[in-house]
Amino acid sequence: MNSFYVFSGKKIKRFIYIFAAALLAAGVVYVERGNITVFSDSPAPSAIYSVPTEKKLIALTFDISWGEKRPEPILKVLEDKKVDKATFFLSSPWSKTHPEIVTSIKEAGFEIGSHGHKHVNYSTLSNEEIRTQISTAHTVLTELTGKEPNLIRMPNGDFDKRVLQVASDLGYKVIQWDTDSLDWKNIGVDNIVKRVTSKAHPGDIVLLHASDSCKQTHEALPLIIDNLRSQGYEFVTVSELISQSSADGTEVRDSASLNKGLEDAAEL
Repeated sequence: MNSFYVFSGKKIKRFIYIFAAALLAAGVVYVERGNITVFSDSPAPSAIYSVPTEKKLIALTFDISWGEKRPEPILKVLEDKKVDKATFFLSSPWSKTHPEIVTSIKEAGFEIGSHGHKHVNYSTLSNEEIRTQISTAHTVLTELTGKEPNLIRMPNGDFDKRVLQVASDLGYKVIQWDTDSLDWKNIGVDNIVKRVTSKAHPGDIVLLHASDSCKQTHEALPLIIDNLRSQGYEFVTVSELISQSSADGTEVRDSASLNKGLEDAAEL
């Protein structure tokens, strides 16, 4: 006995629409797979860009991986402005060749985090190489400061999910930023000040540099501090900022989706 299946025109049209919609959704997910937002309430490790808080707290952070001319003027500004809480992310090769500056940062009471060992994109390395880079820097900074760092800012701000996992396995939180001063582009004192003071928000982490290639940071810093204080902000370390919240639900992003401009910071 032969069986016949009869489909109405409406059913066929509905099926085609549903199938087309499914294909479109799959295509969007595929194309945008590197730009999909990850949230920190997932079990996977994540990076911290800012901390949700209603308090007007802000963390000034300074990366150093090269030179010796800029750190002292920046430390002097912080001292003159009575800012005793900030976080410095130091690369270990630089730290080994400038132990006296590391000591000055430590004795001033500032928080010290790791900026890794080799200044390369860790997402291009194997898991074992990532572990070696972070561990090498950890040993150097611990010996120089007498305290084990537990915060790390990856060179060039580059990471992927593997980097996050290895860092987490080694006891580190990966710290990014919500406000980039662009001081590494030497865009002018006024522009640096404007970028920071106009973008600042409660729980913000601000990216600044104290490497020699950043020639205007020490001139912009006093103006930034005065302006933020006039807005009612209090300066804290990154760790103090994190303590305000478990960071559950805050947005984090895989660095594969970050602006290519991060690569321009490679020599900082």
